[in-house]
Amino acid sequence: MKALNLYHTNDLRYEECEMPVLESDNEVIIEVKATGICGSDTSRYSKLGPYIKGMTFGHEFSGVIFQVGQGVSDLAVGDRVTACPTIVCGQCDYCKQGAYSRCKNLYVIGSYIPGSFAQYVKVPASHVLKIPDNVDFQTAAMVEPSAVVAHGFYKTHLKPGMTVAVIGTGSIGLLAIQWAKIFGAIQIIAIDIDDNKLEVAKKVGADIVINSAKVDLEEMIQQNFADKIDLAVESSGAKAVIGPILTLPKKGGEVLFLGIPYADIDLSRTQFEKILRNELNLHGSWNALSAVFPGKEWTSTLYYMSKGAIRVDSIVSHYVPLSKGPEMFNRIIQRKENISKVIFYPE
Repeated sequence: MKALNLYHTNDLRYEECEMPVLESDNEVIIEVKATGICGSDTSRYSKLGPYIKGMTFGHEFSGVIFQVGQGVSDLAVGDRVTACPTIVCGQCDYCKQGAYSRCKNLYVIGSYIPGSFAQYVKVPASHVLKIPDNVDFQTAAMVEPSAVVAHGFYKTHLKPGMTVAVIGTGSIGLLAIQWAKIFGAIQIIAIDIDDNKLEVAKKVGADIVINSAKVDLEEMIQQNFADKIDLAVESSGAKAVIGPILTLPKKGGEVLFLGIPYADIDLSRTQFEKILRNELNLHGSWNALSAVFPGKEWTSTLYYMSKGAIRVDSIVSHYVPLSKGPEMFNRIIQRKENISKVIFYPE
């Protein structure tokens, strides 16, 4: 089969690999139909390099069951599916509590075992979820990032009628806008420095958009939304916004951190004191798992996708053959064009 294998930073190769082989009665092999680039994949490609040289990476995907182990009874060849790509040990204290996202030995396919940037991928049968008939493969490839967002939102106290601000309108931020709607937010403010992304934010449900490169964000919030923002969601991981986001919520409000920063964070005294003086509730969120594994984040995502409440057509900007992977990653890191979410399809 063909796959994308990462050897070093900026060294991604589309090449022939061995097909996965069932080694357990409780495994399945999936023929990949659509697989998306995660922000973590881009960082791994351009900054961090592979966990293992030559590893097939990628972890957001959908496809069709190709082969099932002898112990699998609830899945059959030909089923349309997606799968949770996160492997947990099941033995540590956190796993025993059902807090799987805190597993001490957690890892994702594409790191230490082959991932989904391939024609076929192998996963445990317990990780597989069937796709509703009215959800296409491209949409189902976005179940994992949607579940990541849902995991964070379930930590908050967001209720119908509240106001939410989302900083960063990449794919995670755009999904956060849609989840805010699902949770009943009456007003959603999208904040970014890219007008093109903000236009997409409007399409997926943002009521107000703010280009923070063109205004003093803190001043604008104080003038127009003082004591109105119940929840602020940080979905970019950008160093420049970690401090300012603390100035957005009203007293007693919440901040949800979804983005992954790749640099040290600096906070001013004023920003830090917002946590204390405003008695903010801060939520760190990691991965997308809960009990019963893989969790309600996954089943609810599939439900809301089937109902049209979570849509990805405005989020996906490029849908290209897997063979174009090395070229596509290079284009992403060059930042010379407007590229949002990229979905590969194996030929």
